[in-house]
Amino acid sequence: MASATLACVRVLQRIDRAAGGLLADAVLYGLSAVFALVTALTSTLLPHRAWGGVAVWGYVAAFLAVALQLGLRRPALRAPLTWLTWAAVALLPLVVQAVQRSAGRADRAQEEVLVVEHMGERLAHTGTPYLGPEAIGALPAGERLLGYAPYQPGMAVFGLPRAAFGDVWWTDARIWFAVVTAAALVTAVRLLRSSPVRALQFATVLPICALTLATGGDDLPVLALCLLALACCAAGPAVSGAGPDAGAAGRLSAAGPAAGAAGRFGAAGVAVGAAAALKLFALPVVAVLIVLAFTTGNLRRFLPGALGLPVLALLPAFLVDGDAFVENVIRFPLGHGIVTSPAQSPFPGYLIAEAVPGGRFVAIALLAAAALAIAVVLVRRPPVTAATAALFCGYGLLAAILLMPTTRFGYLLYPLALLVWAPALVLRQPTGTTAPRSDNALYRL
Repeated sequence: MASATLACVRVLQRIDRAAGGLLADAVLYGLSAVFALVTALTSTLLPHRAWGGVAVWGYVAAFLAVALQLGLRRPALRAPLTWLTWAAVALLPLVVQAVQRSAGRADRAQEEVLVVEHMGERLAHTGTPYLGPEAIGALPAGERLLGYAPYQPGMAVFGLPRAAFGDVWWTDARIWFAVVTAAALVTAVRLLRSSPVRALQFATVLPICALTLATGGDDLPVLALCLLALACCAAGPAVSGAGPDAGAAGRLSAAGPAAGAAGRFGAAGVAVGAAAALKLFALPVVAVLIVLAFTTGNLRRFLPGALGLPVLALLPAFLVDGDAFVENVIRFPLGHGIVTSPAQSPFPGYLIAEAVPGGRFVAIALLAAAALAIAVVLVRRPPVTAATAALFCGYGLLAAILLMPTTRFGYLLYPLALLVWAPALVLRQPTGTTAPRSDNALYRL
C-alpha cells in the first residue's frame, strides 16, 4: 500500500514538473476557464454568474500566456502570471460587484457578506456582533437566517467600515477580506524565499478560491492567515538526523537557523490566533501548531498570540451576551438553531444526518471519532516540521468537512490549499538535515 502510494505521488510530481510546471499550469487555467464559462451560463446564484462572466476572460488570457511560455520554453514568468491572474479572476470581479452593489444592485453579494456587515453594525451599536435567540425569533420568518452570524467575534471587524462610512463600494466587506488575504499571502511568499507557484495557485486562482473571494470572501482571510502561520513556522529549529527518535524535543538543535525561529513562532501565533478570532475553522490549525511549537521548544512564544487573540476577541461579546454567542457560533452550526443552516453539500456527514435515524448524532459521533484518531496520531508522532504540520491540518480539515452534518462544498478550499502548501514549506527546512522518521510517516499515508 505504501509503495503504491509513493509511486502515485512520484507520478503526480513528474506531471506537475513537466515543462518546468507549465504543462500543469495550462491544464489548470484551461479547466478553470471552462468552469468559469459554465458558471456564467448555468449558475442559479446571480453573484456566481457575474463572477464567471468576468473571470472567464482572465483564465483564457492566462492560458494563452502559458501557451506562449511553452512555445518559448521560458517558465520563469509563472509566479508573476499567477498574481496577475488572481487580480483578473478574483480581485477585478470583486471590485466590479462591489461597485454595482453600491449603485443599487441587490444581487451582487452572497448572504455571508451581508451577515458580516450586520455584525459590524451591531458591534458598533450594542457591543456584541450577535443577536440572541429571542431577537432572532422575533424577526420575520424570511429574515431569521440572516439574523445568525456563525463566526467568531473578530469577523465583525470587516463590517466596521460599512457601519462607519455607509454604503460605498470600498466599505464592502469583501474589499477588506481581499486586503487581508493579499497581505498575508504576500508576506508568506516572502518568508519562504522561493516561488511556491503551485501552492500560491491553490490559494488564489483556483476557482474555488477566486469565486469565494469575489462573491463571499469570508473564508479567504482565515485561510491566508493560516498559511502565513505555517510559513512563519517553516524556518524553525534544525532537526538532528541522528537516530530514529529524532522527533523528540531533545533532539532539536538550538544552533543556526533556530536563532531567528523564536520571533517567527511568535509571529505564527499572532497569525493563526487572528485566524481563530475570525472563524472556528482555524482552531484545528491552532491545535496542530501548538504541538509543533511544543516539539520545537517554542511553545511559550507561540501561545500568547495563538490563544490570546481568540480569547480577547471573544470576551467582550461573551460578557455582553453569552447566550447570543452560543446560539450563533455553537447551536446554529450544529443544527440546533431556530432555522436550519443552508450549508448542505452532499458529503457523507450530511447524507448520514439526513438518511439515517438519529443520523445527526451519528455524524457528530463519527466526527468526534475522527478527531480523536487524529489527536492520537498527533501525540504519538508529533510533527517537527511545518510541512508535516500542514499535512496534519489538511487531512484533519478534510475529514471534518466530509463528516460535519452541515457543510459547504466551498470549504474544501482549506484542505486543498493546506495540502498543496506543504511541499512549499519543505523548501525552507535547514540544509544538511533530514526529517525524522516520525515526521516522514505522514507523507507515506
